[in-house]
Amino acid sequence: MAEDHGSSRHMSSMSMSHKELGDDDARVVHVGDAERTNERLQFAGNAVRTAKYSPLTFLPRNLFEQFHRLAYVYFLVIAVLNQLPQLAVFGRGASVMPLAFVLAVTAVKDAYEDWRRHRSDRAENNRLAAVLSPGAGAQFVPTEWKHVRVGDVVRVGANESPPADMVLLATSDTTGVAYVQTLNLDGESNLKTRYAKQETLTTPLEHLAGAVVRCERPNRNIYGFQANLELQGEGRRIPLGPSNIVLRGCDLKNTSWAVGVVVYAGRETKAMLNNAGTPTKRSRLETHMNRETLFLSGILIVLCSAVATLSGVWLRTHQTDLELAQFFHKKDYLKVGKEDNENYNYYGIAAQIVFNFLMAVIVFQIMIPISLYISMELVRLGQAYFMIRDAKLYDASSDSRFQCRALNINEDLGQVKCVFSDKTGTLTQNKMEFRCASIDGVDYSDVAPQRPVEGEPAWVPKVPVKVDREVMELVRNGGATEQGMNAGEFFLALATCNTIVPLIIDGPDPKKKVIDYQGESPDEQALVSAAAAYGFVLVERSSGHIVIDVLGQKQRFDVLGLHEFDSDRKRMSVIIGCPDKTIKLFVKGADSSMFGIIDKTLNPDVVQATEKHLHSYSSVGLRTLVIGVRELSQSEFQEWQMAYEKASTALLGRGNLLRSVAANIERNMRLLGASGVEDKLQDGVPEAIEKLREAGIKVWVLTGDKQETAISIGYSCKLLTRDMTQIVINSNSRESCRKSLDDAISMVNKLRSLSTDSQSRVPLALIIDGNSLVYIFDTDREEKLFEVAIACDVVLCCRVAPLQKAGIVDLIKKRTSDMTLAIGDEVLFFRCK
Repeated sequence: MAEDHGSSRHMSSMSMSHKELGDDDARVVHVGDAERTNERLQFAGNAVRTAKYSPLTFLPRNLFEQFHRLAYVYFLVIAVLNQLPQLAVFGRGASVMPLAFVLAVTAVKDAYEDWRRHRSDRAENNRLAAVLSPGAGAQFVPTEWKHVRVGDVVRVGANESPPADMVLLATSDTTGVAYVQTLNLDGESNLKTRYAKQETLTTPLEHLAGAVVRCERPNRNIYGFQANLELQGEGRRIPLGPSNIVLRGCDLKNTSWAVGVVVYAGRETKAMLNNAGTPTKRSRLETHMNRETLFLSGILIVLCSAVATLSGVWLRTHQTDLELAQFFHKKDYLKVGKEDNENYNYYGIAAQIVFNFLMAVIVFQIMIPISLYISMELVRLGQAYFMIRDAKLYDASSDSRFQCRALNINEDLGQVKCVFSDKTGTLTQNKMEFRCASIDGVDYSDVAPQRPVEGEPAWVPKVPVKVDREVMELVRNGGATEQGMNAGEFFLALATCNTIVPLIIDGPDPKKKVIDYQGESPDEQALVSAAAAYGFVLVERSSGHIVIDVLGQKQRFDVLGLHEFDSDRKRMSVIIGCPDKTIKLFVKGADSSMFGIIDKTLNPDVVQATEKHLHSYSSVGLRTLVIGVRELSQSEFQEWQMAYEKASTALLGRGNLLRSVAANIERNMRLLGASGVEDKLQDGVPEAIEKLREAGIKVWVLTGDKQETAISIGYSCKLLTRDMTQIVINSNSRESCRKSLDDAISMVNKLRSLSTDSQSRVPLALIIDGNSLVYIFDTDREEKLFEVAIACDVVLCCRVAPLQKAGIVDLIKKRTSDMTLAIGDEVLFFRCK
């Protein structure tokens, strides 16, 4: 299966009860009536604040954060002691100046950074939005974002961002489609589709008064949303999902306008809930220096205690001579013979011991020099400058340089011992190219006959695709044969079973219409482009239907149902109403998931041949998908539709219910074939990994691809080498997993005993799959896995789900003090755990 198929976008929801939420448990939003919505519970306002400080809290909070450095506390104590006349060794001002200088410089820097945040917040809160005002004749009036409230109906124009999270009610498109870009939320530049429900699309806004949206409470999941809509006078509830909500931070694209009702505002929007604030980052070196400061402070206390004790002994021994001893005059000789004669510069032995101890602290203060911290700050600044100006860290294609966003942690880069890396988009370019296919048991993977599309096609995909001449002839001229019909169904499945948005753009040739396919998954873009190259061109998508140009003839297909991909099912399916009135279910997904729902009795030879082809595709590093089809009867479809509507309107447990509905319909599939897609490595990746390994840094690659694909990519990027001894853990049961772990530990111990010299030690590589990790984490065998993994130079995890990536990173971080670096999806999921 293509790696994670968009990764974390479709993480499964938590298991919950399937009971619907009542008014006391759900957020109740009255459409267009903010007063009534906020009457019972005052929801958060829409003003946002990302600044860390305020004028009143800046000084105490900034000083509190700076004094996390224990040395600053030490210097403060020294400065305070120097202010006492009995203890002053240095000038009072001189003792305060170094610490005051360091604190002031850091405070000015922090204040400037926070002032920029305040300025950005002010500009954001004062932006104008068009809000429906019932008192103004149902007109949209300009309103500052900070005054938008939950329940308001807002209109957003093209290239604008919504002021809050809102459920779509209508769009400029007659089918209710809106295209959004979520670059500011998840970093993805591809357009995504959002839909307004047909019930609200055909209802005038003024008639929506009285409609009620019941939705889940605010949460951080930007890819999930559960709610339903109840129109006034109607008993049924219309289900709402992630495709019906537009989040704050998105940009409306290729859509003239969209209207929605605000359901989450301000700090309760998903964007703000995922904003953890401005963290205070501290390097490991700084933490180490805090420990060293405590250690040196202990030595200082011991030395000062020894000085104070010895001074007490001396005072006790010479107590009769103190009247004449310098600095210890017990008499004030200017007042000799007077009745009010007082002791002079002497407070008794006990007090003198305390004073001597404190004076010794001041004298020995150079043991922890404040100049060290000033030097470190200057060195960090210099490091950042040289890293930013390094010509080897400059990317000419994007005209961008290295950026150092946190000066406090740049020295940690040199202490990394283990690197966790995602594959797609990190090691590879994340630009997929359709390479080959297995259709009805026949392999079409010969590169030689591939060539660009010939003739004058009316539709041309923006991304050029090379086609196989034999497959093209089979599709165009073999419609009457069984093989030709299977090939047609195969490419029809590629064109329909997706969430791709087709955009018609101007091309160099006015006779040809260029189509730019936008979608969440690059795999889907490659597959739809391949279908278009073979004559099955997706040209239009709405919430209820799609239009496909089939070999020059436009055909409308009704989208009757869609089960999106998630990391648990590892497949997606779509129910299509065809022009010939038949209803077909197309499913595509990972082979490990698909072969469990394929009816192998229908065509066992095709299944066996396809499995062989999949193995050969994976062995050369291609990402694979398996495609199946089943024709549904009217009764089967109606049964599914009733179950789907019941599950999709539940607020709690909706994810589990929908997965159960999908599992009931996705069965007894007929195998159509499999596809192979290539994702090329980024430039310089093999050399970079080789240098990391030479530096003694361990590299872990965590991927959702199947084992053969992962191993092939491992050799391509020089993660794996021929001289490595591979330990493979690929188990289908707890018992076999336990045995594999025990065997791996035995092998590690044996190789350790044979290789006494570190230079001649045999390099080890651990290859483990997601199923084995499930058994390991379920049976508390993490310690054994850690023992094996820490002894290996390379670890390659394949078929792992996003949450398993988090578990793997957590496995190492909790059991070793080594500095680790995580790149890719596992960073997000480790933070979310």
